[in-house]
Amino acid sequence: MMNWIFGIILLTYVGMVNKPAYRIFDQGGVEVAYDSMLHELSQADIVLFGEIHNNALVHWLELQVAKDLYARDSSLVVGLEMLEADNQLLIEEYINGTIEERHFSQEAKLWNNYATDYAPVVDFAKKNSIAVIATNIPRRYASLVSREGIERLNSLGTQAKRWVAPLPVIIDTSLPSYQNMLDMMGEHTHSGMSGEKMVQAQVIKDATMAHFIQQNLPNAGIFLHLNGSYHSDNFEGVYWYLKQRSSDLNIKTVSCVEQATLNSLEEEKQGIADYIIVTPTDMAHSY
Repeated sequence: MMNWIFGIILLTYVGMVNKPAYRIFDQGGVEVAYDSMLHELSQADIVLFGEIHNNALVHWLELQVAKDLYARDSSLVVGLEMLEADNQLLIEEYINGTIEERHFSQEAKLWNNYATDYAPVVDFAKKNSIAVIATNIPRRYASLVSREGIERLNSLGTQAKRWVAPLPVIIDTSLPSYQNMLDMMGEHTHSGMSGEKMVQAQVIKDATMAHFIQQNLPNAGIFLHLNGSYHSDNFEGVYWYLKQRSSDLNIKTVSCVEQATLNSLEEEKQGIADYIIVTPTDMAHSY
């Protein structure tokens, strides 16, 4: 009898102190279960997982989504904004075991938080022989655009152009995400960079990521792409460029946001993606 009473007290206590680390909502702000989201993602051709770059919990969730999608479809391909296209050979050599991790980390242009935040996904892929695709434009060319404008890319050699979306790139500055950048910067310049050139730099990143995603789609499987949420929020950026290339692609988007409370999705965050993952603002950050 005492054990039964103690059990009831314990369950009541656990229920009282239950503090979920994250919650998932659909576009309309209705909470959904992780398994429900995963089922929908597993039906897609492409999943654009829009992350918060320094949120430790978000990176753990990326790894779980990669593992769970792979469990459902072993033809999974993983792409990362955080890897630059001209490092693709290095990535392939690391994944297939030709080179050691120390050579990969020394020679690839890895982000400072790679070891803590992205290595788990890449190493999971390596363990399971999952293709990993570097989708981002080399930073030197994005910097060139931000300084001199997108037309400057036309002067690149044939080899260099292999790592950039095919030129010319459509630029639609009426898209809200690009218009917001223009509004924030206005006509102000800094070190030769104008608002227009900064938008062009964002455009070439989005277009290049879309290009390499489409180039590496599995014949029958899912392409999971990890990118900053601003590259796919509101079904713009990478999503928009993918749809320009092939309107019949089944693309699902995930966006990660932070809130002081997780009880509901704040109104201004509704509709930004198919699924919105909310984590606490006081979650641990890697930098």
